[in-house]
Amino acid sequence: MNMQDKTGGGPALPPAEVPGLSAAARGILIMLLGIMIFTLMDALAKHLSASYPSMQVVWARYAGQTVLVVVLLAPRLGSVIRTRSPGLQALRSLFQFGATALFFLSLAHIGLAEATAIMDVNPVLITLGAALFLGERIGPRRMAGVLVSLVGALIIVRPGSGVFSLAALLPLAAAFCYAGFAVLTRLTSATEGIWTSMLYAALLGTAVSTAMLPWIWQPVAIGDLWGFALIGLMGAAGQLCLVRAFTLAEAGVIAPFGYSGLIFATLWGFVFFGTLPDRWTVIGALVIVGAGLYVWHREAQLARAARR
Repeated sequence: MNMQDKTGGGPALPPAEVPGLSAAARGILIMLLGIMIFTLMDALAKHLSASYPSMQVVWARYAGQTVLVVVLLAPRLGSVIRTRSPGLQALRSLFQFGATALFFLSLAHIGLAEATAIMDVNPVLITLGAALFLGERIGPRRMAGVLVSLVGALIIVRPGSGVFSLAALLPLAAAFCYAGFAVLTRLTSATEGIWTSMLYAALLGTAVSTAMLPWIWQPVAIGDLWGFALIGLMGAAGQLCLVRAFTLAEAGVIAPFGYSGLIFATLWGFVFFGTLPDRWTVIGALVIVGAGLYVWHREAQLARAARR
């Protein structure tokens, strides 16, 4: 089966061959590149959200991705757009749109590192969602990882403290939406191609955000046109990197490197906005990362035991 078959009839992904590196090593490098692109996109969204409505920025992100995906798929658009599960694709796309919109809305009010740290509870939420809705087994240790991760988010949010704001709950809601998106992606992956899922997510996100434009549109200054043009391309490029990474290496190998987003987000927050996370954000982030790595370690152990 060639790469076109694996990706649902779309164009083959780039081979990403690097002499001397194993497929797993290449997968890790491309995963890191994808995470870096996504956090740069988030930093750009935070910059634009300071001058424009957040939903207008969300529209630019999805409209740009739609244009790029349609151009890439133009020769085979008719076959790629066919889906066996239109209802699940719509719900999956709505969850992804909700995750993006809620996260971008939060960036107008809280720091990039803080929002990213809270959003990073999603790996353990995905584990919980898979157990509840897909019938995957979850034992007491995995459940403990889920609860500890949420405690880490509460340390960052600090409800009841003087620094708490409702905006801090937005990335937490985004993490729940992303977990729903990931669970539905698992559910549809057996019958739906990657390009089909990417196309539906882009189209639905563009349709929903376009419907809001008459009430929120603010004229874009000439000096900001580059940002609106770039943000969608970055979103599509980041997704393509993640898709390629997961075709090169097992999920269990590269998943822990998703937490590098915290490092990138902290770096971009300092470079572009002159901000650094406070000690409570650092403590909460360490708790979340520790819980996520623990859950990943347990899954790896069970997978090895099953193979034996």
